[in-house]
Amino acid sequence: MINSRSVDFRMEAPMLDLELLRSFVSVVEAGGFTRASERVHRTQSTVSQQIKRLEEDVGQVLLHRDGKDVRPTEAGERLLSYARRLLSLAEEARDVLRDEGEGAIRLGIPEDFAAYRLAKLLGAFSRSHPNLRLDVRADQSKNLSRDLERGELDLALFKREAGAKGAIAVWPEEVHWVTSKNHPVDFNAPSVPLIGFPLGCLYRAGAIHALESAGRAWHMSYSSSSLAGIQAAVAAGMGLSILSEMSIQADHRVLTAKDGFAPINRTEVALMAAPNASSATLRLADRLAEFCENVQAKAA
Repeated sequence: MINSRSVDFRMEAPMLDLELLRSFVSVVEAGGFTRASERVHRTQSTVSQQIKRLEEDVGQVLLHRDGKDVRPTEAGERLLSYARRLLSLAEEARDVLRDEGEGAIRLGIPEDFAAYRLAKLLGAFSRSHPNLRLDVRADQSKNLSRDLERGELDLALFKREAGAKGAIAVWPEEVHWVTSKNHPVDFNAPSVPLIGFPLGCLYRAGAIHALESAGRAWHMSYSSSSLAGIQAAVAAGMGLSILSEMSIQADHRVLTAKDGFAPINRTEVALMAAPNASSATLRLADRLAEFCENVQAKAA
């Protein structure tokens, strides 16, 4: 019978299943079963059953369940540090014993993520997998999604309209209308000057749709495939743009509905892997999921 007393995970404890521990750690870190199931690539019901099996194995209640709110019990907190250490050791052992030829991972990421501390994560992953070739490409989301579907990428992080299915994990994205802080655009001009990525960009389409829905004329004043170029053009006062929260700079000013620019349609960041993704690719997907969770937590 499961009880909530303090648990002793020493010699008398049964052998702990790493898959169960991985699901347990994911539930605690994600704060719930839904996000955890996305991170471990299992259904929510499967993760729930895994936690139940783990609790039966150790003879303790590990999680407090209060609706959607999930948090570890005292026993769960004690197990958590052991679980993380065991999972880390298991991954280290796999890395040591892995064959010389690990192959390659073809990863696609949006340019704003490429410029937002993601290089540090990818560098650390490469160093921990010296026999694995990491091929990273920063591109527009429409191209990344297309190339993943064509089998030209193994893993992709890209932007899309909210609500689509089929991703390992998704995160709602904060996007804003922006103008120059020092050289703001005249909002009463006959035609609104727009700055954006080339045709096909989700942000560009959203900006045009929002302006046309409001009955406002527009023209493209600056188009670039470079995020740095768009950021510089906004700062110089060449027009308005829509940027993700992580791409807004100190010399930009965020516009709101009070300025006459209502929020655009909701977008999200999706993490997707090829159907035949390797175990190394899925390990990188886990690292990217943790990174995106941290980015979203900081933005909240």
